[in-house]
Amino acid sequence: MPSERLQKIIAAAGIASRRAAEKLITGGAVSVNGQIVTELGSKADLERDHIRVNGKLLHGPERHIYLLMNKPKGYVTTVHDPEGRPTVMDLLRGIRTRVYPVGRLDYASEGLLLLTNDGELAQGLMKASSHVPKTYVVKVAGTPDESGLEKLRRGLVISEGRLGGRSSQQRGLERRTGEDARSPKISINRKRGQRVKTAPAKVRLIRESENPWYEVTLIEGKNRQIRRMFEEIGHHVEKIKRVRYGPLNLDVPPGEFRRLSGGEVEKLKTAATRSERVPKRPAKS
Repeated sequence: MPSERLQKIIAAAGIASRRAAEKLITGGAVSVNGQIVTELGSKADLERDHIRVNGKLLHGPERHIYLLMNKPKGYVTTVHDPEGRPTVMDLLRGIRTRVYPVGRLDYASEGLLLLTNDGELAQGLMKASSHVPKTYVVKVAGTPDESGLEKLRRGLVISEGRLGGRSSQQRGLERRTGEDARSPKISINRKRGQRVKTAPAKVRLIRESENPWYEVTLIEGKNRQIRRMFEEIGHHVEKIKRVRYGPLNLDVPPGEFRRLSGGEVEKLKTAATRSERVPKRPAKS
């Protein structure tokens, strides 16, 4: 077997995504033939070399599994939460193979979430997060005017920095009520980060009311993007549910999951590969 980059070998073994594998390497958690390796360009041959991660010997690629989950509100999209909140991993009953979430849905959001131990595909989808379409249904407070919606459709400038930090009291309120502690209903100072322009989005009204629902399709995945986009035009987002991810549709009840079929996996891989070939927008001078 020809030598391959260590992060690719680790990702293929299902230990972590390629990005997380890079952190393991630079953090000194990986050794090859007894020698700690911290350089990301390092290569190895799994058939010839003894590769250990956190002292555990790799035994070759693991059988890949692919899961589609309907994430409920009130769960964190991570393997472990230092604050002790419920994570999506708590919902994986009967799955013994270690898997990882692909991308994130925030604590107050719900809907379609992918989990897999295929680090190669996970990395490809996250790289392609600027292009693989993801569709959400979104409830907002008040009715945006048409000019505001057109700004969303054309792309608008938002802050990419983190919203203001939460106190323990605010986190407790979030857990008890389900209200996002970063919403305008709770007084928090916002930290203005780098200002970036969003890609054009598809936005259409799907339910008229005092607090209407919209279907929003993005071809990128900036942090808390939909909430920031609507806040930029003066409207707080009350609910978000992701209902489509590339070729996949949400079709399981909240808190449940299912395995993807072989055909669905191939379509997902095709979507990621096609997206990687889409040229990026030129940067503004």
